Amino acid sequence: MDLKAGDVVMLKSGGQPLTVAEVKQDEALCLWMGMEGDLFRETLPLAVLVQVEEEEEEDEDEDEEDDEDEE
Repeated sequence: MDLKAGDVVMLKSGGQPLTVAEVKQDEALCLWMGMEGDLFRETLPLAVLVQVEEEEEEDEDEDEEDDEDEE
């Protein structure tokens, strides 16, 4: 997996999206916001991460715009 700063990933086991802040060898420093707005950071092995496809997010935005047009 070829990750770079700014990529969005998730744990293979599930959970919320994480933003990659830095990649070093076989680890990535990830950041995410908690449910109460707290900022978390953790260095995780690349083996436990999967990259989130950006197209999914864009499709969701287009669907929301279509819903607004219909109203």
